[in-house]
Amino acid sequence: MEKIIKAAVERGASDLHIKAGDVFRARINGKLVPLTKQRLTPDQTRAIALKLISSDEDRGRIDKLKDFDCSWGMPGVGRFRVNVLRQRSSFMIVMRVIPFTVPTIDGLNLPEVLKKIAESEQGLILVTGVTGSGKTSTVAAMLNHVNQSTHRHIVTIENPIEFLHRDINCSVTQREVGVDTESFAVGLQAALRQDPDVVVISEMRDTETMDTAIKAAEMGNLVLSTMPTPDVMSTINRLLSMFPAEERDIGRLRLSEALRAVIAQRLLPRQDEKGRVAAVEIMIGTAATRACIQDPDHLDELPEKMAKDRDQHGMQTFAQHTEELVQAETISPETARAAAGEPETTSRRRK
Repeated sequence: MEKIIKAAVERGASDLHIKAGDVFRARINGKLVPLTKQRLTPDQTRAIALKLISSDEDRGRIDKLKDFDCSWGMPGVGRFRVNVLRQRSSFMIVMRVIPFTVPTIDGLNLPEVLKKIAESEQGLILVTGVTGSGKTSTVAAMLNHVNQSTHRHIVTIENPIEFLHRDINCSVTQREVGVDTESFAVGLQAALRQDPDVVVISEMRDTETMDTAIKAAEMGNLVLSTMPTPDVMSTINRLLSMFPAEERDIGRLRLSEALRAVIAQRLLPRQDEKGRVAAVEIMIGTAATRACIQDPDHLDELPEKMAKDRDQHGMQTFAQHTEELVQAETISPETARAAAGEPETTSRRRK
């Protein structure tokens, strides 16, 4: 197993799939490819699951587990976020690769404005995108920038802990749900009593967590989290829908004032077929964008405000960024059209 995992990581795999009745598979450059020819038996898959689960207590109840999350490390190769599940009464394991080295904003080729956003004193920053779009890596890169460039206390609440952050210029406290704290909501409430400057929640999962995160931002903290929403507009709408109907108006006001930025991203195949690149949509909390969020009649104007304020504030739409990636010959025009609709300038150039 270790040899197969090591080979997959060396080929740039982002995920590994281990399933009874199937071969080892890995997601490489977005495509799920087979790594072996021999199919795994249910007993073999169960044995691999036992090896990946670190807790004696959890191993003892393995035959009762239906969905289970943990982390696992392999010396010299990397760390992995592990999900053990049942399907067709047998075990399946999905492993997300987490490199030992914490990524940087420059290393991920993310927009430079993310450094300025990460240096914010307070507010709520959301990194969004569908599963597998690199949200965790982007948050880790922004946190790494904070750790390198400021002197603050960073508290993270994760499930499980993924990237390990050393204390560089900041003091970093990393807590794992189920091990170090009971839940995201409980851990976040506790974090507010731990003299934090920056609070990181690995995912905004429910109304209670969202409400506490907004309160933390209102109290003067910088809060970073992720949501599985594909773009800025769907993120804003999802957040607003989490407020009870009778609190929706005040919720719009609170959200507009708390939001520092929404960063939505998608991973697109490079034109040279050497991996993928992030296309990023960015909304920053300005007077114009806050006004759109506060007034439901003008919310649809938000993308237009983002597009117009690109030079002044660093905001951008997916269409603008994909057009830039086409001009740099990083992605093909076909990829840009599939990702964000055909940019107007691309259409004119092709004609």
